[in-house]
Amino acid sequence: MVGELSGFGMTARGQDNSARVGHSGDMDSWEFGRTVRRWRDRVTPTAVGLPVGGRRRATGLRREELAALAGISVNYLTRLEQGQSTSPSAQIVEALTRALRVSDAERDRLFRLAGHAAPGLDVVSSRITPSVQRLLDRLANTPVAVYDATWTLVVANAPYDALMGPTTSWRGIERNGAWRNLIGPGTRVVQTPSEKAEFEARLVADLRLTAARYPADQRLKRLIRDLAAQSPRFVELWDAGAPEPHQDFGRRKVIEHPAVGRISLDCDTLIVAADDLRIMIYTAEPETEDAERLSLAIVLGTQALID
Repeated sequence: MVGELSGFGMTARGQDNSARVGHSGDMDSWEFGRTVRRWRDRVTPTAVGLPVGGRRRATGLRREELAALAGISVNYLTRLEQGQSTSPSAQIVEALTRALRVSDAERDRLFRLAGHAAPGLDVVSSRITPSVQRLLDRLANTPVAVYDATWTLVVANAPYDALMGPTTSWRGIERNGAWRNLIGPGTRVVQTPSEKAEFEARLVADLRLTAARYPADQRLKRLIRDLAAQSPRFVELWDAGAPEPHQDFGRRKVIEHPAVGRISLDCDTLIVAADDLRIMIYTAEPETEDAERLSLAIVLGTQALID
């Protein structure tokens, strides 16, 4: 394992080696914050699937709403908008462009203002294109989560949070599926020991394939080192051979919901080939008890999120 992971070494102090481009100091930093604020004001809550709720001073997103959508703290977003924080990472910039639903040209501009080159094809993408976003919008009432090629959560909608538990507070490695299942608190999915073992093996095998496709991605290398340092089980699975193909594995899941009990659901994962994304969709067979429980879980969960 040590030899195989030698190529995943971290740089000094865990620095991000993603490409940075020269920028003109405070002027661009201030312009970055002003641009985020201006674009936040033009995005309506309904455009990103949020309830309008209560009296609002403006038609755009509140600062706390954008922070939640981007997966960052309100305090950090405030510092960015006011020019007090001047070096957002490429991951933060990508999260903001996704939450603000900007065009490709605007995305490139925000990366330049932050001092970054827009990510190329040699790094794992977390970009959600307008066409994929339209697909997600059509599934607004269905539990959906989008993962990148490292099984790091890109975005989850309100019905997914209602079914599986809130995801907006997850930060950093907490958003990674391998970490959550091998090291972290796990999920609400009910599994037998053998199902859990096979799921972990397939998850790590897929991550290893991703590492082979993106050998230059520094963030991916750090993720693998962190998982290896924290989980002997990860090391064991990384060194093991890939499990035998099983077309239907994991397509039927039982969710232990704290309010409505167990729900048996179909889980289909769609692959967006161009951006190497995974769209995970949970559905129930119509006119069944599971469908009723799923509907109730979504109602209860989304009400709790609004409250």
